[in-house]
Amino acid sequence: MFIDQAKIYVKAGDGGRGCVSFRREKYVPRGGPDGGDGGKGGDIIIQANLQLNTLIDFKYQKTFKAENGAHGQGSLKQGKSGKDLIIKVPVGTVIKDAETGEILADLVEDRQVVVVARGGRGGRGNAHFASPTHQAPREAEEGIPGEERWLLLELKLLADVGLVGFPNAGKSTLISRISAAKPKIADYPFTTLTPYLGVVRVSDTKSFVVADIPGLIEGASQGAGLGFQFLRHIERTRVLVHVIDVSGTSGRDPVSDYQAIFKELKSYNEALIQKPQVVAGNKIDILSDPSKLEGLKSFCSEKGIPFFPISAATGEGLSDLINYLAKLL
Repeated sequence: MFIDQAKIYVKAGDGGRGCVSFRREKYVPRGGPDGGDGGKGGDIIIQANLQLNTLIDFKYQKTFKAENGAHGQGSLKQGKSGKDLIIKVPVGTVIKDAETGEILADLVEDRQVVVVARGGRGGRGNAHFASPTHQAPREAEEGIPGEERWLLLELKLLADVGLVGFPNAGKSTLISRISAAKPKIADYPFTTLTPYLGVVRVSDTKSFVVADIPGLIEGASQGAGLGFQFLRHIERTRVLVHVIDVSGTSGRDPVSDYQAIFKELKSYNEALIQKPQVVAGNKIDILSDPSKLEGLKSFCSEKGIPFFPISAATGEGLSDLINYLAKLL
Protein backbone atom coordinates (compact mmCIF):
# COMPACT_ATOMS: atom_id res chain seq x y z
CA MET A 1 0.00 0.00 0.00
CA PHE A 2 1.36 3.42 -0.95
CA ILE A 3 0.97 6.01 1.84
CA ASP A 4 2.58 9.42 1.26
CA GLN A 5 1.23 11.46 4.20
CA ALA A 6 1.16 10.80 7.95
CA LYS A 7 0.68 12.66 11.21
CA ILE A 8 2.61 11.49 14.27
CA TYR A 9 3.17 12.56 17.88
CA VAL A 10 6.73 12.61 19.25
CA LYS A 11 7.83 13.05 22.86
CA ALA A 12 11.49 13.28 23.85
CA GLY A 13 12.63 11.83 27.18
CA ASP A 14 12.39 13.82 30.41
CA GLY A 15 15.53 14.64 32.34
CA GLY A 16 16.16 12.65 35.51
CA ARG A 17 15.66 14.17 38.96
CA GLY A 18 18.68 15.36 40.96
CA CYS A 19 19.44 13.49 44.18
CA VAL A 20 19.46 14.74 47.78
CA SER A 21 22.12 12.75 49.59
CA PHE A 22 24.83 13.21 52.24
CA ARG A 23 28.14 11.43 52.54
CA ARG A 24 28.02 9.01 55.45
CA GLU A 25 31.25 7.19 56.18
CA LYS A 26 32.95 6.09 59.35
CA TYR A 27 35.68 8.49 60.43
CA VAL A 28 34.38 11.19 58.02
CA PRO A 29 32.33 13.55 60.18
CA ARG A 30 30.22 16.11 58.36
CA GLY A 31 30.82 14.48 55.00
CA GLY A 32 28.64 17.01 53.25
CA PRO A 33 26.17 16.73 50.34
CA ASP A 34 26.95 14.23 47.59
CA GLY A 35 23.72 14.02 45.57
CA GLY A 36 24.35 13.35 41.85
CA ASP A 37 22.67 14.92 38.81
CA GLY A 38 19.86 13.34 36.83
CA GLY A 39 20.53 11.96 33.36
CA LYS A 40 19.51 13.68 30.13
CA GLY A 41 16.36 12.47 28.34
CA GLY A 42 16.69 10.81 24.94
CA ASP A 43 16.18 12.77 21.70
CA ILE A 44 13.74 11.92 18.91
CA ILE A 45 15.70 11.63 15.66
CA ILE A 46 14.25 11.08 12.19
CA GLN A 47 16.53 9.40 9.65
CA ALA A 48 16.07 8.97 5.89
CA ASN A 49 16.39 5.39 4.66
CA LEU A 50 16.78 4.46 1.00
CA GLN A 51 15.23 1.03 1.62
CA LEU A 52 11.81 2.52 2.44
CA ASN A 53 9.38 3.88 -0.17
CA THR A 54 6.14 4.51 1.73
CA LEU A 55 4.93 5.93 5.06
CA ILE A 56 2.64 2.96 5.70
CA ASP A 57 4.33 2.14 9.03
CA PHE A 58 2.91 5.36 10.48
CA LYS A 59 -0.63 4.25 9.69
CA TYR A 60 -0.37 1.77 12.56
CA GLN A 61 1.97 3.55 14.98
CA LYS A 62 1.48 7.27 15.54
CA THR A 63 3.06 7.84 18.98
CA PHE A 64 6.81 7.79 19.57
CA LYS A 65 8.44 8.40 22.96
CA ALA A 66 12.13 8.39 23.82
CA GLU A 67 13.56 7.03 27.07
CA ASN A 68 13.66 9.23 30.17
CA GLY A 69 16.92 10.01 31.92
CA ALA A 70 17.60 8.11 35.16
CA HIS A 71 17.55 9.90 38.50
CA GLY A 72 20.77 10.94 40.21
CA GLN A 73 22.17 8.90 43.14
CA GLY A 74 24.35 9.40 46.16
CA SER A 75 28.15 9.45 46.05
CA LEU A 76 27.86 11.99 43.21
CA LYS A 77 26.58 9.33 40.81
CA GLN A 78 24.98 10.87 37.76
CA GLY A 79 21.86 9.21 36.35
CA LYS A 80 22.12 7.36 33.05
CA SER A 81 21.04 9.33 29.97
CA GLY A 82 17.96 8.04 28.12
CA LYS A 83 18.43 6.34 24.75
CA ASP A 84 17.69 8.35 21.63
CA LEU A 85 14.80 7.08 19.51
CA ILE A 86 15.51 6.91 15.76
CA ILE A 87 12.51 6.94 13.42
CA LYS A 88 13.24 5.83 9.85
CA VAL A 89 11.40 7.38 6.90
CA PRO A 90 11.80 7.15 3.10
CA VAL A 91 14.26 9.42 1.32
CA GLY A 92 12.30 12.42 0.04
CA THR A 93 10.24 12.96 3.20
CA VAL A 94 9.41 16.51 4.24
CA ILE A 95 8.90 17.01 7.99
CA LYS A 96 6.60 19.81 9.15
CA ASP A 97 5.36 21.08 12.50
CA ALA A 98 1.66 20.16 12.48
CA GLU A 99 0.60 23.31 14.37
CA THR A 100 2.61 26.00 12.59
CA GLY A 101 3.24 24.35 9.22
CA GLU A 102 6.95 25.19 9.56
CA ILE A 103 9.22 22.91 7.52
CA LEU A 104 11.68 21.36 9.96
CA ALA A 105 13.62 19.28 7.44
CA ASP A 106 13.61 17.96 3.90
CA LEU A 107 15.40 14.62 3.89
CA VAL A 108 16.70 14.04 0.37
CA GLU A 109 19.79 11.93 1.05
CA ASP A 110 20.18 8.42 2.45
CA ARG A 111 20.95 8.39 6.22
CA GLN A 112 20.34 12.14 6.53
CA VAL A 113 19.07 12.91 10.04
CA VAL A 114 17.27 15.66 11.94
CA VAL A 115 16.51 16.02 15.65
CA VAL A 116 12.79 16.87 15.90
CA ALA A 117 12.46 16.79 19.72
CA ARG A 118 15.29 17.26 22.22
CA GLY A 119 15.45 15.43 25.51
CA GLY A 120 15.24 17.38 28.75
CA ARG A 121 18.32 18.22 30.84
CA GLY A 122 18.74 16.32 34.09
CA GLY A 123 18.20 18.14 37.37
CA ARG A 124 21.15 19.08 39.58
CA GLY A 125 21.79 17.18 42.80
CA ASN A 126 22.18 18.87 46.19
CA ALA A 127 25.98 18.83 45.87
CA HIS A 128 25.64 21.83 43.55
CA PHE A 129 23.90 23.93 46.18
CA ALA A 130 26.52 23.72 48.94
CA SER A 131 28.19 26.96 50.01
CA PRO A 132 30.17 28.21 53.01
CA THR A 133 26.94 29.55 54.50
CA HIS A 134 24.72 26.67 53.38
CA GLN A 135 26.68 23.52 54.04
CA ALA A 136 23.83 21.01 54.25
CA PRO A 137 21.46 21.83 51.36
CA ARG A 138 18.39 19.63 51.09
CA GLU A 139 17.23 20.90 47.72
CA ALA A 140 17.72 19.38 44.29
CA GLU A 141 16.25 20.12 40.87
CA GLU A 142 13.62 18.20 39.00
CA GLY A 143 14.56 17.16 35.48
CA ILE A 144 13.38 19.32 32.58
CA PRO A 145 10.60 17.73 30.48
CA GLY A 146 11.53 16.65 26.97
CA GLU A 147 10.11 18.45 23.95
CA GLU A 148 6.89 17.16 22.43
CA ARG A 149 5.04 18.03 19.24
CA TRP A 150 2.80 16.75 16.45
CA LEU A 151 4.53 16.32 13.11
CA LEU A 152 3.30 16.04 9.55
CA LEU A 153 5.30 13.70 7.31
CA GLU A 154 4.92 14.25 3.58
CA LEU A 155 6.65 12.01 1.06
CA LYS A 156 7.66 13.45 -2.30
CA LEU A 157 9.07 10.84 -4.64
CA LEU A 158 12.56 11.40 -6.01
CA ALA A 159 12.65 10.87 -9.77
CA ASP A 160 14.51 12.29 -12.75
CA VAL A 161 11.52 12.29 -15.13
CA GLY A 162 7.84 12.78 -14.32
CA LEU A 163 5.13 11.55 -16.70
CA VAL A 164 2.09 13.82 -16.63
CA GLY A 165 -1.09 13.88 -18.66
CA PHE A 166 -4.81 13.18 -18.71
CA PRO A 167 -6.19 9.78 -17.64
CA ASN A 168 -5.86 7.10 -20.30
CA ALA A 169 -3.16 9.00 -22.19
CA GLY A 170 -0.91 5.94 -21.90
CA LYS A 171 1.47 6.88 -19.08
CA SER A 172 1.22 3.49 -17.37
CA THR A 173 1.78 1.63 -20.62
CA LEU A 174 4.79 3.84 -21.33
CA ILE A 175 6.49 3.27 -17.97
CA SER A 176 5.82 -0.48 -18.16
CA ARG A 177 7.41 -0.52 -21.63
CA ILE A 178 10.59 1.40 -20.80
CA SER A 179 11.18 -0.01 -17.28
CA ALA A 180 10.38 -2.99 -15.07
CA ALA A 181 7.52 -1.17 -13.31
CA LYS A 182 4.19 -3.00 -13.52
CA PRO A 183 1.35 -0.55 -12.91
CA LYS A 184 -2.25 -1.56 -13.45
CA ILE A 185 -3.30 -0.94 -17.06
CA ALA A 186 -6.93 -0.87 -18.19
CA ASP A 187 -9.18 0.94 -20.64
CA TYR A 188 -10.88 3.31 -18.21
CA PRO A 189 -9.94 6.58 -16.47
CA PHE A 190 -7.97 6.68 -13.20
CA THR A 191 -6.67 3.13 -13.53
CA THR A 192 -3.48 4.21 -11.73
CA LEU A 193 -4.31 5.23 -8.16
CA THR A 194 -0.76 5.64 -6.83
CA PRO A 195 2.50 6.93 -8.33
CA TYR A 196 4.86 4.33 -9.75
CA LEU A 197 8.63 4.51 -10.09
CA GLY A 198 10.60 2.75 -12.80
CA VAL A 199 14.31 2.63 -13.64
CA VAL A 200 15.10 3.14 -17.33
CA ARG A 201 18.43 1.60 -18.33
CA VAL A 202 20.02 3.41 -21.25
CA SER A 203 23.24 1.39 -21.14
CA ASP A 204 25.28 -0.68 -18.69
CA THR A 205 26.46 2.51 -16.98
CA LYS A 206 23.58 4.93 -17.56
CA SER A 207 20.07 4.91 -16.16
CA PHE A 208 17.42 7.30 -14.85
CA VAL A 209 14.28 7.08 -12.74
CA VAL A 210 10.81 7.78 -14.16
CA ALA A 211 7.69 8.51 -12.07
CA ASP A 212 4.22 7.78 -13.41
CA ILE A 213 1.97 10.40 -11.80
CA PRO A 214 -1.75 9.42 -11.70
CA GLY A 215 -3.89 11.17 -14.31
CA LEU A 216 -4.45 14.89 -13.93
CA ILE A 217 -7.64 16.65 -15.00
CA GLU A 218 -8.75 20.25 -15.20
CA GLY A 219 -9.10 21.65 -11.69
CA ALA A 220 -6.50 19.24 -10.25
CA SER A 221 -4.63 22.08 -8.55
CA GLN A 222 -7.85 22.91 -6.66
CA GLY A 223 -8.45 19.30 -5.62
CA ALA A 224 -10.35 17.80 -8.57
CA GLY A 225 -9.71 14.16 -9.36
CA LEU A 226 -6.55 12.55 -8.03
CA GLY A 227 -4.20 15.25 -9.25
CA PHE A 228 -4.02 17.38 -6.12
CA GLN A 229 -3.13 14.33 -4.05
CA PHE A 230 -0.07 13.55 -6.19
CA LEU A 231 1.02 16.88 -7.67
CA ARG A 232 3.58 17.18 -4.85
CA HIS A 233 5.56 14.30 -6.37
CA ILE A 234 6.14 16.28 -9.56
CA GLU A 235 8.05 18.89 -7.56
CA ARG A 236 11.00 16.51 -7.16
CA THR A 237 11.41 15.68 -10.85
CA ARG A 238 14.00 17.32 -13.08
CA VAL A 239 12.16 16.92 -16.40
CA LEU A 240 8.44 16.70 -17.21
CA VAL A 241 7.16 14.58 -20.08
CA HIS A 242 3.63 15.40 -21.21
CA VAL A 243 2.08 12.17 -22.49
CA ILE A 244 -0.74 13.18 -24.85
CA ASP A 245 -3.19 11.02 -26.77
CA VAL A 246 -2.96 12.05 -30.45
CA SER A 247 -4.95 9.13 -31.87
CA GLY A 248 -8.16 11.13 -32.19
CA THR A 249 -10.23 8.17 -30.90
CA SER A 250 -11.02 9.92 -27.62
CA GLY A 251 -12.40 13.02 -29.31
CA ARG A 252 -10.02 15.25 -27.35
CA ASP A 253 -7.80 17.94 -28.82
CA PRO A 254 -4.09 17.28 -28.07
CA VAL A 255 -3.14 20.97 -27.96
CA SER A 256 -5.96 21.73 -25.53
CA ASP A 257 -4.87 18.80 -23.38
CA TYR A 258 -1.32 20.14 -23.16
CA GLN A 259 -2.55 23.65 -22.33
CA ALA A 260 -4.90 22.35 -19.64
CA ILE A 261 -2.18 20.34 -17.87
CA PHE A 262 0.28 23.22 -18.21
CA LYS A 263 -2.28 25.51 -16.56
CA GLU A 264 -2.78 23.11 -13.65
CA LEU A 265 0.97 22.79 -13.08
CA LYS A 266 1.32 26.57 -13.05
CA SER A 267 -1.62 27.00 -10.66
CA TYR A 268 -0.17 24.47 -8.23
CA ASN A 269 3.40 25.76 -8.27
CA GLU A 270 4.91 28.11 -10.83
CA ALA A 271 8.30 26.48 -10.33
CA LEU A 272 6.97 23.41 -12.15
CA ILE A 273 6.67 25.19 -15.48
CA GLN A 274 10.30 26.29 -15.22
CA LYS A 275 11.42 22.66 -15.52
CA PRO A 276 12.38 21.33 -18.97
CA GLN A 277 9.23 20.15 -20.76
CA VAL A 278 9.02 17.39 -23.37
CA VAL A 279 5.89 16.32 -25.26
CA ALA A 280 5.28 12.70 -26.24
CA GLY A 281 2.42 12.32 -28.72
CA ASN A 282 1.22 8.82 -27.87
CA LYS A 283 -0.91 6.19 -29.64
CA ILE A 284 0.31 6.89 -33.19
CA ASP A 285 -0.31 3.19 -33.91
CA ILE A 286 -4.08 3.80 -33.85
CA LEU A 287 -4.05 7.24 -35.46
CA SER A 288 -7.55 7.98 -36.83
CA ASP A 289 -7.10 11.70 -37.52
CA PRO A 290 -3.57 12.68 -38.69
CA SER A 291 -4.45 16.37 -38.26
CA LYS A 292 -4.39 15.88 -34.46
CA LEU A 293 -0.78 14.74 -34.60
CA GLU A 294 0.26 17.50 -37.02
CA GLY A 295 -1.52 20.15 -34.96
CA LEU A 296 0.35 19.18 -31.79
CA LYS A 297 3.64 18.92 -33.68
CA SER A 298 3.22 22.45 -35.11
CA PHE A 299 2.24 23.83 -31.69
CA CYS A 300 5.36 22.36 -30.06
CA SER A 301 7.55 23.67 -32.87
CA GLU A 302 6.19 27.20 -32.35
CA LYS A 303 6.73 27.01 -28.58
CA GLY A 304 10.18 25.44 -28.89
CA ILE A 305 9.10 22.30 -27.01
CA PRO A 306 10.82 19.01 -27.97
CA PHE A 307 8.22 16.70 -29.55
CA PHE A 308 8.34 12.94 -30.04
CA PRO A 309 5.61 10.90 -31.74
CA ILE A 310 5.50 7.52 -29.99
CA SER A 311 3.48 4.38 -29.48
CA ALA A 312 3.83 3.03 -25.94
CA ALA A 313 1.94 -0.09 -27.05
CA THR A 314 4.23 -1.06 -29.94
CA GLY A 315 7.44 0.66 -28.84
CA GLU A 316 7.66 2.91 -31.91
CA GLY A 317 9.66 6.07 -31.25
CA LEU A 318 10.57 5.13 -27.67
CA SER A 319 14.31 4.80 -28.28
CA ASP A 320 14.50 8.37 -29.59
CA LEU A 321 12.59 9.66 -26.57
CA ILE A 322 14.73 7.72 -24.08
CA ASN A 323 18.02 8.80 -25.69
CA TYR A 324 16.92 12.44 -25.70
CA LEU A 325 15.93 12.31 -22.02
CA ALA A 326 19.21 10.63 -21.08
CA LYS A 327 21.17 13.37 -22.85
CA LEU A 328 19.01 16.10 -21.29
CA LEU A 329 19.56 14.71 -17.82
